[in-house]
Amino acid sequence: MSSEDRSSEMSEDEERPPSSDPAAGVGGVKPPRSPSTVHGGDLPCSYISPNPDQVLENVLENVLCFLTSRRDRNAASLVCRSWYRAEALTRSDLFIGNCYAVSPGRVINRFKRVNSVAIKGKPRFADFSLLPADWGANFTPWVNSMAGAYRGLDKVYRGLEKVYLKRMSVADEDLAVLAHSFPNFKELVLVCCDGFGTNGLAIVASECRKIRVLDLIESELVEDEVDWISCFPQNGTCLESLIFDCVDSPINFEALERLVVKSPSLKKLRLNRQVTIVQLYRLIVRAPQLTHLGTGSFGPGEIVAQGEQEPDYVSAFAACKSLVCLSGFREINAHYLPAIVPVCANLTSLNLSYATISTEQLKSFIYHCHKLQTLWVLDSVCDEGLQAVAATCKDLHELRVFPIDPREDVEGPVSEVGLLAISEGCRKLQSILYFCQRMTNAAVVAMSKNCPDLVVFRLCIMGRHRPDHLTGEPMDEGFGAIVKNCKKLTRLAVSGLLTDKAFSYIGQYGKLVRTLSVAFAGDGDMSLKYLVEGCPNLQKLEIRDSPFGDLGLLAGLHHYYNMRFLWMSSCRVTRAGCSRIARQLPRLVVEVISSDDDGEGRDIGDYDDIEGRDVGDLVGTLYMYRSLDGPRADAPRFVNIL
Repeated sequence: MSSEDRSSEMSEDEERPPSSDPAAGVGGVKPPRSPSTVHGGDLPCSYISPNPDQVLENVLENVLCFLTSRRDRNAASLVCRSWYRAEALTRSDLFIGNCYAVSPGRVINRFKRVNSVAIKGKPRFADFSLLPADWGANFTPWVNSMAGAYRGLDKVYRGLEKVYLKRMSVADEDLAVLAHSFPNFKELVLVCCDGFGTNGLAIVASECRKIRVLDLIESELVEDEVDWISCFPQNGTCLESLIFDCVDSPINFEALERLVVKSPSLKKLRLNRQVTIVQLYRLIVRAPQLTHLGTGSFGPGEIVAQGEQEPDYVSAFAACKSLVCLSGFREINAHYLPAIVPVCANLTSLNLSYATISTEQLKSFIYHCHKLQTLWVLDSVCDEGLQAVAATCKDLHELRVFPIDPREDVEGPVSEVGLLAISEGCRKLQSILYFCQRMTNAAVVAMSKNCPDLVVFRLCIMGRHRPDHLTGEPMDEGFGAIVKNCKKLTRLAVSGLLTDKAFSYIGQYGKLVRTLSVAFAGDGDMSLKYLVEGCPNLQKLEIRDSPFGDLGLLAGLHHYYNMRFLWMSSCRVTRAGCSRIARQLPRLVVEVISSDDDGEGRDIGDYDDIEGRDVGDLVGTLYMYRSLDGPRADAPRFVNIL
């Protein structure tokens, strides 16, 4: 579930409407005089026209209600003051790409009819433990401000129904405020969040009587041993989606079973590893209407008593006629894999990213998955398994291949062979994330030609500066072909041995690239200069362990106000360079985290000899982002805001 698909963004530009004559209409054309003015006041009052500006805004509100794209709305809000006001009054879905880019108070003062809020917090590299856990991104000021606005005289936010949070710190108290303040609250989605526990979930389950969606995705919970499943209403629920596969603690299965039975609208259910396959059987026979299922452990858990017949898992899955998405398999037992064969023909999404399955095990069911559009797997399937996918899944749109062992010194089981097979067999591919230890330019070039509709290309060659493993050449031509031939590309992640040439290709051809991730790559400052000068749509730039310094950083002065953020860790930028950015771009927040260690176990003193600078000048982590309200007030002591 992507907030970017279902909500509208509040950009910095929206807060700066163009100046216009208050007496002017759209385009600076002055409104006509009223009939009473034209005819000297001889006409009756009934002929006097209403305020033309008010009429225009009423018309605009009715038109803008049909405008759903947040980029279109952002553009509309910049036309003039009337459009600015009308757009704010008609916006119901709000997307905040960085919780520190704008204050809660500013948001609430402008947007008063919001029923859906999506907020992102920490930068993405927090997922790789490159950011201390107590860095910030707290939900508390947001939920308190929204609740306070609802309790005010004008009851702003009285229609709030949905909250989507990603990489935010959420306390149990925040969930309590959310549950107690908004009587119509229906959807809560927490992705990669932390700080809350089962006690907070119990409050949501018991107080939010209209809850339809409670999705906990890749979040870290405080295990306080509260039986939150039992807190849902006893007389039936409106639940449509319940995802809790990231909850490690055991759950009350009897209460879960009752909940499933009394939730006839339930379509999505993802279970945690504590749910055994026997329990899974009991659930799916009671909920054959499910469209999305997370299987839990997919292992026995308990031994079937002697003489007791094992459940008919095949028949249970066969009865799930509506099932199109299957995930989970936390502790998979290959003995039970044939059970899913009856639903494979209808599957459009299959997530095996926790399942260590072999090539042969994958083949036992993948040949039935002809409708598959999304597939996540571990590299334990090997190149041969990817060849089987390519031979069968002709409609595949998204593929992710994760490493079972991310160590650099361990030879991975997938390579350019699997990538080439996918490119030849899955010509409709639009998004790929591929972890491997060896790759060739030829395979990447072939993918760029075979899959020209690629929007996302993330190739992660694990290890530092690894070249084409057959020719020994840098991977420049491969990535160059991707940006040349894939005209729709908006997200790119590069790795391996790359020189300035690869970055010149990206700057020259990557005109639509919005998100770019760079790791262990580049020759020097020219590489970064090519990026910031050549990619006009670049919004998010993430760089780690690359030899980019102040010259490359300063080359982007003209573009940083247009970006959402820049992240650099273990590079060669200095405090002096960062301070210069802060002085020249005062509305940009420049945060610096200094460290004696770069997070990879390497002493940052390795950079002592770089251009005569000593280690004290170098910055461990630089995080820059635009903000309408200046530096945040909750920065921890290890964050220095310049």
